[in-house]
Amino acid sequence: MFPLSIFLKKLIKQGTLNIIDVEGKKHIYCGTDEPSVTIRMHDKSLLWKLFLKPDMKAGEAYMDGSLTIEPPHNVYDFLYLITKNMEWRPDNPFHLMGGDPYSRFKGWLGQINEASTSKKNVAHHYDLSDDLYDLFLDENRQYSSAYFTSENDTLEQAQHNKMNLIAKKLLLKPDHNVLDIGCGWGGLSQHLSDTSGAKVTGVTLSEEQLKVAQRNAQNNDNVDYQLRDYRHVSEKYDRIVSVGMFEHVGRKQYQTFFNKVYECLNDDGVALIHTIGRADGPGETDPWTKKYIFPGGYAPALSEMAPVIEKAGLYITDMEVLRLHYAKTLCEWRKRVDANRDKIIDLYDENFLRMWEFYLASAECAFRNLGHVVFQFQLSKWQDNVPLDRKYLCD
Repeated sequence: MFPLSIFLKKLIKQGTLNIIDVEGKKHIYCGTDEPSVTIRMHDKSLLWKLFLKPDMKAGEAYMDGSLTIEPPHNVYDFLYLITKNMEWRPDNPFHLMGGDPYSRFKGWLGQINEASTSKKNVAHHYDLSDDLYDLFLDENRQYSSAYFTSENDTLEQAQHNKMNLIAKKLLLKPDHNVLDIGCGWGGLSQHLSDTSGAKVTGVTLSEEQLKVAQRNAQNNDNVDYQLRDYRHVSEKYDRIVSVGMFEHVGRKQYQTFFNKVYECLNDDGVALIHTIGRADGPGETDPWTKKYIFPGGYAPALSEMAPVIEKAGLYITDMEVLRLHYAKTLCEWRKRVDANRDKIIDLYDENFLRMWEFYLASAECAFRNLGHVVFQFQLSKWQDNVPLDRKYLCD
């Protein structure tokens, strides 16, 4: 098992990782008895690959079948064990803080996200088969963190809770014009319009999402969807909302984004920005996720967002940190993917299924163990555009 064993002996302090090598020999790395997971390697070269590039090669090995997880456990159990030993603690040397300076610089270059690049990056993930997303998302296709107010909430109820919470924070009125930046399949725009009577304009860079949104809004004159980059919007709006899109903006474009929010927001307007974030400070998107799932994607730290919001001239009138809500959301998505394995294989193939399993499992583990959270920023140009207390959220 050399040289991988050197790393694993130092890493595994919680739980037990059992590895069966290509010759059938079992190697045990034990910190505590539980949790215990057994994986099997089917390729000798995997030892060096995992030692040199674990954050890329583990996902690729699971995708191509050279690394498998022994029943009754699954890829989530394996990744939970590994990330639990890398969890965010001040004294944990294995918690990744963005890698070496060269990797950070490469990551910064990958975050430039000019308009043409942004459209290509969006298409990579969001222009997949409609049937795929129907198999694991809720009926409104909310592809962002839900909001669980009860342990008994279904995914559908929790996503409805999320949309209601956003509507309350926007303080919507029937005569408002709303801009939804990165509107996805249009579920949130429709909800905001249906519950308030406001007119909503949704902009997206995904051609497939746009088709679905426009089809679903055929009988709603208050909602308009457009294939448009947010940077090309010039109209003024009473309210601006953006959910699950800021992760794709790119660090180089943060100031551009919030300057655009300021420019398009009426003086008495309110904006709500909902994004994945990092509680542990600036970092870097892992290379496997960057290559296979979200090219150009990055979850920002609060310290990266607050300065550009200030520079844009916007007040942070309210901020909420949703912690394990996204972990619970991803868990529900994982269960639905598992229940629809055969259908996903029919749509694509087994390699794609394993890629999607690894993606959802690793994302859930990031929220449970690696400092990922969700930020909701309520923003305005003036202090008195929103109530002085938060009672309006209880109405």
